[in-house]
Amino acid sequence: MIDIHIKDFAYDLPDNRIAKYPLVERDTSKLLVYNKGNISHDTFRNITAYLPKGALMVYNNTRVIQARLFFQKESGARIEVFLLEPHMPRDYEQMFQSRGMCEWKCLVGNSKKWKGGLLHLCNGVGDESNGLDDINLQVERLDDSVCRFTWRGDLSFAELLERVGELPIPPYLNRRSEPNDKITYQTVYARIKGSVAAPTAGLHFTDRVLQDIDAHDIEREEVTLHVGAGTFKPVKSETISGHEMHSEFISVKRSTIERIIAHGGKAVAVGTTSVRTLESLYYLGLKVRKMGSVLVAHNGDEEPLLEVAQWEPYESGETAVSSVEALESLLSWMVANNLDVLHASTRIIIVPGYKYHIVERLITNFHQPQSTLLLLVSALIGDDWRKVYDYALAHEFRFLSYGDSSILIP
Repeated sequence: MIDIHIKDFAYDLPDNRIAKYPLVERDTSKLLVYNKGNISHDTFRNITAYLPKGALMVYNNTRVIQARLFFQKESGARIEVFLLEPHMPRDYEQMFQSRGMCEWKCLVGNSKKWKGGLLHLCNGVGDESNGLDDINLQVERLDDSVCRFTWRGDLSFAELLERVGELPIPPYLNRRSEPNDKITYQTVYARIKGSVAAPTAGLHFTDRVLQDIDAHDIEREEVTLHVGAGTFKPVKSETISGHEMHSEFISVKRSTIERIIAHGGKAVAVGTTSVRTLESLYYLGLKVRKMGSVLVAHNGDEEPLLEVAQWEPYESGETAVSSVEALESLLSWMVANNLDVLHASTRIIIVPGYKYHIVERLITNFHQPQSTLLLLVSALIGDDWRKVYDYALAHEFRFLSYGDSSILIP
């Protein structure tokens, strides 16, 4: 097991350096450039200057859902129910098309005040302005983590969330979600609903930047990783070996894997979620190389069976298999199983000592002290992470989700 002391990844982050709101123009954010030990800065709008012509850029197309719902007991007590991931149906697309009833794994706020029974929606039922007077949205708790939602009418669950849910902006912003967050806390290429947190490295991109990327012959591919609430989970153990990573759903098209192979098994990752997806593909490739036809893609309810365990990269013992070989094995397995899209889950943790296989450059924001995301950065550029963060603090960079960006070239 990896024995890394989390206290070694602390730094002083004053509250006034945490960006509470985004810039008016996304692509005018600062861009820190780390290039093999040298540090400078620019404006994000000029990102193509730091991407080699012909490179492959991979970004996460997940879309943040309005995952916070507020219900009320007869006593008047207010209960927050925070959606984490689908339980029944398990498939995200089927879930959002559900009508009348569905079940989610949830976090429940003010949990001690809700021992059981049905709760009714706060500030929704009876409000004719939002059209929910006849919906009667209710929730009941099936166990500590699973809640069942029922409602009347022909609204899908996706439509219901759009009307009554609240966007779950990060807790460290210390404010409630505001109407403009529904736009600014989504990437311009967000398409696939499912995340409870944005892949924030992508918040700097604009249509203008994407057009510039295309004009510079840099290819673009999408993957999907639905970001869970665990992205904000602090490391409370003294060493990283005591930290439990959350499971996240990933989806990758067969054509995307073919494109990565065509680029020598290498890619520029936009954000840590894209990193976790791309590096997970390598270990999924190793898994199918070993087990081949024994592995099936799904069980009866479409739940993905392929998963990368938290410590799998450090226990596999594989060093000789190239990224192309691993991806070709994964591709062959998908063809044999007649899969156009790979669905899997990952709990991968990337910490110092990890060997990157697919990611060769990373575009990312500035992360919280003592976080797993900071460890991921350190795994890419080593102890220079501290030089990068000292530079950012000294040059008035804005930190965290709505903050500035960096490109890291190891």
